[in-house]
Amino acid sequence: QVQLVESGGGLVQAGGSLRLSCAASGRTFGAYSMGWFRQAPGKEREFVAAIKWSAARTKHADSVKGRFNISRDDAKNTVYLQMNSLKPEDTAVYYCARGRTYFGASLYDTVAEYDYWGQGTQVTVSR
Repeated sequence: QVQLVESGGGLVQAGGSLRLSCAASGRTFGAYSMGWFRQAPGKEREFVAAIKWSAARTKHADSVKGRFNISRDDAKNTVYLQMNSLKPEDTAVYYCARGRTYFGASLYDTVAEYDYWGQGTQVTVSR
């Protein structure tokens, strides 16, 4: 069973930065793509960013391009989300997730393509 634990959320003023971390259990972390999603109250869970198992490729939602950056450290079984120039509309619970496919060829931006999820970490951006 894979466990994902997010940390690093909090309250920040608009224009500020936060770095989220997601620590994963298990010995096959490096073989799976990882993703970050977020969910604001009353809204659907939405894609934020994903990184391929080789870290050779990343994908970011248009709403966060140029502000957020996903990275991973396979030696630490951890994926990160660096968030800069935060806006009030970035306020949400942020979740990390593991891609379904072992050494998958593609990066996905849909909830259905991820099978294990963390419990989420709250990010609140004040005006």
